[in-house]
Amino acid sequence: MNVIRVAAKEFFGMFVDDGSLALLALVLVAVVAAAVKLLALPPLLGGALLLLGCLAILLQSVRRAARGTNR
Repeated sequence: MNVIRVAAKEFFGMFVDDGSLALLALVLVAVVAAAVKLLALPPLLGGALLLLGCLAILLQSVRRAARGTNR
């Protein structure tokens, strides 16, 4: 049973290195998709929001990782 747990953890770790980065990206996609579908937001504006949101999330993640390293 322990071997299966370790293998599952490694498999999950291949796709998700930073949990908050993945979670925020999923939330961003869900919010923008809901805005495009329910609020009739133009898809081009939705794409721009996704681009800017992903860049902001990535920048925040990189800053947090840089703060964690000791130089």
